[in-house]
Amino acid sequence: MKSLAGQLLLAMPQMPDPRFARSVIYLCAHSDDAGAMGLIINKPLGSLTMGELFAQLDIEPSGAANSRLVHFGGPVEAGRGFVLHTADYREEATLHVEGNISVTATLEVLRAISRDRGPRQSLFALGYAGWAPRQLDAEIQANGWLSVAADDDIVFATDDDGKWSRALAKLGIDLSMLSSDAGHA
Repeated sequence: MKSLAGQLLLAMPQMPDPRFARSVIYLCAHSDDAGAMGLIINKPLGSLTMGELFAQLDIEPSGAANSRLVHFGGPVEAGRGFVLHTADYREEATLHVEGNISVTATLEVLRAISRDRGPRQSLFALGYAGWAPRQLDAEIQANGWLSVAADDDIVFATDDDGKWSRALAKLGIDLSMLSSDAGHA
């Protein structure tokens, strides 16, 4: 299967794992050899805000980022933070994924965001979703996931509840036509 890095993964309605139910995942990496890694972009981590995170990290914020929510990026390494952001910000540790989207996992990007010197748009997530080599491909073939091209309007939108349905609409899928039952004609 060709690399899906830079795509959005959309959980099918029958997703049995509640951590991934109705999730939208931005795929940061995907290869036959290394597996896949992505960030869930539509599940806030309770009411934890960037301002509270900055306080925990002793970062003095000066900008408007304080009220933005921290997201549950996935169940792997839940204490590790990732900033998914527009490609206008770059440092040595930044991974450019696709188009206008990059990911950085350093304190420096958080400091830049707190001083309004960071990327134009960003989303902070704790943890990530990971798959072993060929595991994601098998899950897609078993109808666990759909993929669609990512765009900034979905990735960085603040309407987390609407991201899943908006991404499905990009595929021309009407939610009322999807069944949560599988294997029946």
